[in-house]
Amino acid sequence: MYKDRIENYKWLEENRKSKLLVYFTGDRQNMETQIAPDVLEYFSEHLDKINKVDKISLLLYTRGGDTMAAYSLVNLIRQFCTEFEIIIPSKARSSGTIISLGADKIMMTKQATLGPIDPSLNSPLNPQNPQIPNNPQARIPVSVESIQGFFDLAKDELKLNDEKNLKDVLLNLAEKVHPLVLGNVYRSRTQIQMVARKLLQKQLGADKAEQIEKIISFLCSDSGSHDYAIYRNEARDELGLSIEKPNDEQYVKIKEIFDDIRNELKLLEPFNLDLELGANATSNYSCRRVLLESIEGGTDVYVTEGTLTKTTQTINQQPPLPPLVRSAIENKMNFEGWKHEENN
Repeated sequence: MYKDRIENYKWLEENRKSKLLVYFTGDRQNMETQIAPDVLEYFSEHLDKINKVDKISLLLYTRGGDTMAAYSLVNLIRQFCTEFEIIIPSKARSSGTIISLGADKIMMTKQATLGPIDPSLNSPLNPQNPQIPNNPQARIPVSVESIQGFFDLAKDELKLNDEKNLKDVLLNLAEKVHPLVLGNVYRSRTQIQMVARKLLQKQLGADKAEQIEKIISFLCSDSGSHDYAIYRNEARDELGLSIEKPNDEQYVKIKEIFDDIRNELKLLEPFNLDLELGANATSNYSCRRVLLESIEGGTDVYVTEGTLTKTTQTINQQPPLPPLVRSAIENKMNFEGWKHEENN
C-alpha cells in the first residue's frame, strides 16, 4: 500500500533530483486495463499539485493502450518540466513504448522491456470473433501491420504486382474486413509513425533523421511481431535510444515499489468468480485495476466493484430422466470508475 511505498518515493525523488509520478495499468487476468484518455484528467490534478519543476520521473508499467492518449500524456507532462525521464521496472509495451520515446532518458531495469508500436484497431465494424459465436459483440482486433503484411505477401511472395491482381486482393480483403476499418488501418499507421517521429526528435535531436527512421521502421514493422520484447541492451546498442541502467541501490528501490504495487493490484492472481465467491452464497468484491500516484497528489485508483451471487436453475427432462440442476454465478457490477485517496 501507499504507506509502504512513500519512503521509497521520497528516496527516488532525492536520488533523481526530480518529482515522481507512478502509473500502473493492471494486466490481472480477466481484469486487464489499458492506457486510456480518461487518465489525462487525473494526471492534470497531480501535475497541478507538483507545479512547474526542473525534472519529472514517471515510473511506468503498462502493456499499452490508446496511442493518442499516450502522446497527449507526454505533451501534458512536458508542460510542467524541463526534463522528463521514464523509469521502467518491468513492461512498457506498445503505447507505453510511445510514452518512453517521448522522454529525454529511459531508465530500464534488467527485466524491463519495450515493444513494437504497431497498433491493433478495435471497433464495432471489425470481423466477428468466430471463437465466441454466442456473443455478436465479440470482435477480432485488426492489426495494422498484419494488413500490411498481407499486401506484402501478395506482392513480394506471390508476385501479384499488376493492377488487376492487386485490385482483386483488395476486394477479397474488403469482403472479410469492413472498408472503413481498412481506411482506419492506413490512417493509424501514418499517425503512429508521425507521433513516433515527433517524440524521437525530442529525445535524439532533429538532426538524427536517419536513425529516427530506422527506429520507427523497426518498431512499426521490422520487429515482426507485436509480442517482440526489447530489452535495454538492444534498446541502447541497436536502436540507439537514450537508456540508463540503474545502480544497485536504485534497482532495489524500484523493485520494492514494483513488487508492492504488483501485490496490491494482484497482477499474478487471475480474477476468478468461483474463487472470489468460494463457499458463500453471495459475496462482494472490489478490484483495484489502475493506479496513479504521487507524493503531492495522493492516489487515484480505477476500481471495479460488484456482488457475486450463486444461482441454480432446474431443467425438467423427459421422464424417466431426472431434472437437471445447473449452478451459475451472477456478477452484478455496483461501481466502475476512479476513486481518489488522499493518503494523509
